[in-house]
Amino acid sequence: MTFFAPQNWPLWFLSVAMVVAAVIDGWKLKVPNWLTFPLIISGWLLGLIHDCGWLAGAGGIGASLAGTALGFALLLPVYAIGGMGAGDVKMQMGFGAWVGAFFGLSQGLKIVFYAFCAAALIGGVIALAMILLRGQLRRNVQNTREIVGDWFTASSLGTVAGKAAERKPRLHLLPYGIPLCIGFVGYLFFLYGI
Repeated sequence: MTFFAPQNWPLWFLSVAMVVAAVIDGWKLKVPNWLTFPLIISGWLLGLIHDCGWLAGAGGIGASLAGTALGFALLLPVYAIGGMGAGDVKMQMGFGAWVGAFFGLSQGLKIVFYAFCAAALIGGVIALAMILLRGQLRRNVQNTREIVGDWFTASSLGTVAGKAAERKPRLHLLPYGIPLCIGFVGYLFFLYGI
C-alpha cells in the first residue's frame, strides 16, 4: 500500500497541515493556534469516528489522546529550555493525535516517537549548518554550556524556563516547524513509499 492510496487520506491531510505549519514557521517564526488547535481536535474527532464505526480505522480516541500526550511529553523539555516555541509543541501534538487515530495505540506511538527522533536529527543538522554559516560556534557552545548548567543547578523547571527566556534575545532562532515537518512527513513516506 502506498502513501497516495485513497484509504490513506488522513495521512495526506496531516502532511499538508505539517507543510503549511512549516512554511508559516519559516516565514513568521511562529506556528499559529488557528492551525494547531484544529489539527489536534480533528485528530481526536477522527479517533472518535473510528470508535463509532463510521470509518474503518485502526485507532480510536484513546490512541489519539495517547499520541497527543506523547507528542507533548517529547517536546516539553526542549520547550522548557527555550529550544522551541509552544506552536511547535502543539504541532507535534496534532501529529500525534492524527497518527494515533489512524494507526492505533502501539504502532501510532512508535511512529510519533521515531518521527520525532528523525525531526530532532534533522533539526540538529540544520542548527549546526546555521551555526557554522554564521561563524558563531563559540557563542553557541557557551549558550549550550549555560543550558546544560541550568538543568543541573536550577531548583525547578520554572527556573530553567526563566533563564531560557532571559537568554532568548541573544540566540539565533531556528524555525523548528521545518525539521518537525521534514521528520514527520519524511517518516510517513519512509513507511509507505510514494
